[in-house]
Amino acid sequence: MSKKPKVWLVTGASSGFGKALAEAVIANGDSIAVTARRLDRLQAIAQGHEDRVLPLAVDVTDAAARDKAVADTLARFGRIDVLANVAGRGVAGACEEFSLDQLREQMELNFFAAAEMTRAVLPQMRAQGSGHVLTVSSIAGLVSMNAAGPYCAAKFAIEGWTEALAIEARPLGIHVTLVEPGAFRTEFAGDVNMRPVQRIDAYRPVVEPFEAYLAHSAGKQMGDPAKAARRMLEVVASDAPPVRLMLGRDAFSIWDATIAKRIQDIDSWRESGEDTAFDGAELEEIRL
Repeated sequence: MSKKPKVWLVTGASSGFGKALAEAVIANGDSIAVTARRLDRLQAIAQGHEDRVLPLAVDVTDAAARDKAVADTLARFGRIDVLANVAGRGVAGACEEFSLDQLREQMELNFFAAAEMTRAVLPQMRAQGSGHVLTVSSIAGLVSMNAAGPYCAAKFAIEGWTEALAIEARPLGIHVTLVEPGAFRTEFAGDVNMRPVQRIDAYRPVVEPFEAYLAHSAGKQMGDPAKAARRMLEVVASDAPPVRLMLGRDAFSIWDATIAKRIQDIDSWRESGEDTAFDGAELEEIRL
């Protein structure tokens, strides 16, 4: 699929999207450094492809571990063509129920770790004059959902940061793509999701249906991670990759409904909102 063999660095490769992507990269004939917290969960991925696969035990929230992963990948393969930020974790609970430490934990893993891993790789990509950063966000990075507030907050943050980076990096020959999946058949809907330290009865009517959905949908989601991985490889091979790659009919359906509601909501107060300038002031468009 690729025009020439590439070198990948993929985080969160022991399960879900990360594992599916790693398997697709290997099948495509590329070289890859795969990371996860537990090295033993990566050995099966590398088996039979040891010449092209470098398993690394990495806690992506640890700065020294991130830097070492980049250094080890460069030492082994000489370059990094593609970084895929996949590591992440969800939540299930109302915003008020989560402690400040839990909120920070969500931001550390789902925002800061991805941003800092990207910053660790960018100097090499700038020196090469080429590269591609794939960051797995979520439809929840565009549409906030009840009982998932801290997760949505972190994904909204990585969306804003990554979109700005895409504009800044493109003139340097570096592509940046946000991957925004809907529900896929991974462990994401299972018990790995963070739960609140305390429960507040008042929120049960909004939290319990979400938890019931997670339990019911686990292992039955329509999204196929292997097909998602193939779409990501196609984007990397493209001469004109998108800034956003939405995956799944459910994601598109949610987005279509949400954008229509947002336009209606914002336009309902447009006249009042626009009438906030100094008298006689001329419109000057915000430069993007």
